[in-house]
Amino acid sequence: MKLHSLDRSSLNNSSFTSKINEYPYFLKVWHYHPELELVVVLKSEGTCFIGDSIDKFESGDIVLIGKNLPHMWLNDDNYFQENSNLSAKAIAIHFRENYLGNGFFETPEMIHLLELFNRAQFGIKFLKINKRLIQEIQTMLELEGFDKSIKFLMILNQLSKHKDYKLLASHGFINSLKIAENKTLDKVQAYIFKNFNKTITLQEVAQMAHMNTSAFSRFFKRVNRKTFSRYLAEIRIGYACKLLIENKYNIGTVSYESGYPNISNFNRQFKLIMNCTPSTYVKEHIK
Repeated sequence: MKLHSLDRSSLNNSSFTSKINEYPYFLKVWHYHPELELVVVLKSEGTCFIGDSIDKFESGDIVLIGKNLPHMWLNDDNYFQENSNLSAKAIAIHFRENYLGNGFFETPEMIHLLELFNRAQFGIKFLKINKRLIQEIQTMLELEGFDKSIKFLMILNQLSKHKDYKLLASHGFINSLKIAENKTLDKVQAYIFKNFNKTITLQEVAQMAHMNTSAFSRFFKRVNRKTFSRYLAEIRIGYACKLLIENKYNIGTVSYESGYPNISNFNRQFKLIMNCTPSTYVKEHIK
C-alpha cells in the first residue's frame, strides 16, 4: 500500500476547507497532507489507522489529525459486500497551523490553540463528546466568511479545553516522521500496515530499505525506539483488540486474523503487550 501525499488546500478563497463526505464506504487510501484535519464521523464504523495506532471508529467520533501524519479510514467488511445499503458519512475540515496568518496563534489569547495543534501531531481522539458540539460543527458548514471563521475558532477553543481525550500515534512513530529523507520509512511502514496480518520477516523489510538486516535493525530501533519485532507485534495486537471489542469472532479466529496462526504465540504476545490475556481483555471491555 503506497503512502500518498494529497492536496487539501482551499480552492474557494477561504482560509480553511470544510465539507461533508458521503460514500458507500471511505476510500482505502493511506495518505498524509500538510494541513491538519478535523474529522467528525456522522455515520459508519470501522478501523482508523493513524500513524502506528489502530483504533475502532464509529458514529459520533471526533478526531484531530496533525499535519503530515499518515492516516486511513477503513470501514468494516460488511460495507464492501455486494448490494450493501450501508454508507459512510463524515465532516472533514482541513486547515494549516497558520491559516489565520503567521504569529496569530502565538499571541497570549490564542496560545492554547497552538498547544492543541502541537498535540495533534500524534492524532487526538476526543472522548465523551457532547452531541451539541457536533451540531455546532454542522451549523458552521452553513455559514460563510467572517461568521464561519469565528465559529470555527470557537469550536477549536472548545476542543482545546476538552480534557477527556487520547493521543493515538506513538512518540517513536512521530520521531520517525521528523527524520529527513524518510521515503524509505514511508515505504516500509506502508508495507507493514498492508501486510501486518501476514508473515513479515526482518530480512524482507531490510531488503526493501536496501540495508542488511543488522544495519536496518539498528536504524529501525533508533528511529522508532523499539525493535522491529515489537513494532509489528504492537500493530497486530492493536488490531486484535479492535476485533475482540467488536465481539464478532472467537479468540482463535482473532488470533489468525491478526497474523498469529499459532494461538499459543498469540496469547503470549497479547499478554506481553497488554499485560492480560485475551479472555481477560474481553471480560473487561465487553459488558
